[in-house]
Amino acid sequence: MPDPLASLTPAAGAFAIGGAAWGFLADRVAARWPVHEDGRVRALDWRTIAVSLVGAWGYGALAVRWGEPRDLAVLSIYLAPLVLLLATDLDQRLLPDLLTLPLIPAALLVVLAGWDPLLAGKQLGVASGIGAAVVYPLLLRAGSILFGGGLGQGDDKLLVSVGLMSGLLGFLQGMLAASLFVGAVLLLALATRRIGLRSYVPFGPIIVVAGIVAAIQP
Repeated sequence: MPDPLASLTPAAGAFAIGGAAWGFLADRVAARWPVHEDGRVRALDWRTIAVSLVGAWGYGALAVRWGEPRDLAVLSIYLAPLVLLLATDLDQRLLPDLLTLPLIPAALLVVLAGWDPLLAGKQLGVASGIGAAVVYPLLLRAGSILFGGGLGQGDDKLLVSVGLMSGLLGFLQGMLAASLFVGAVLLLALATRRIGLRSYVPFGPIIVVAGIVAAIQP
């Protein structure tokens, strides 16, 4: 029987520590930027822990999943703005254009150049990425309108770049896993009365987690 700890190399540990550090820094950036309306800087709280843990998990899992230096470099750079967007959405319910818009042409360039390890070498890989970048934002926008949801334009823009990098199947698998994970977290938050039934839940974190899951799954 294979040892599940065999893949936990020193490199993976180092990436996990670096990811936790970036998550912590991202939270501190989000506490200040974009500038809060009341001018205050949020103190350390549960969001600091959440973003740090996601950073540690994402980067540590990348190092376990990908051994080729270029693949690891491309996906590490890709995860950096995702973690920061997670922090800004948890803090202010914002996915700033300064992050989401440049991600779209950057992701498209990576996919067209064949540098995206999630799609490279796959039959119709480029078509899958472009299809996901078009289909999923349209589906989620239609669902938001139909059910009166709170999907914002920032979510649409983030979906385009994550769809490009993940592809149709990769994003679908990531979305299913992310929905289950976030659903469990929400149930825990409800049980501990951290949120109420009418509390607003940003959609950006689900997209971010889906993108990370797509990047680390076998």
